[in-house]
Amino acid sequence: MASYGHAKEDLLTRLRKIEGQVRGIQRMIDEDKYCVDILIQISAVRSALDKVGLMLLEHHTRGCVVRALREGGGDADSAVSELTDVMRRFIR
Repeated sequence: MASYGHAKEDLLTRLRKIEGQVRGIQRMIDEDKYCVDILIQISAVRSALDKVGLMLLEHHTRGCVVRALREGGGDADSAVSELTDVMRRFIR
């Protein structure tokens, strides 16, 4: 089971809302809406995606990484390396 398993429905709900926001932005562009209004909506989508990403990162850290650290061995080093790599990619 994935480390985010217990939050799966919340994550999917958030992603569906983001999908709706993106469709709304498409509609705004199709209807020639004011640029500033569109940019505000794009900012809201980015923020919502960042929240989902942070939730997943937290679940990964509290689940997979903690489990690897408790078990020790080579898995601990690779789990920390993977975590720092994914954090580096996420904060770009």
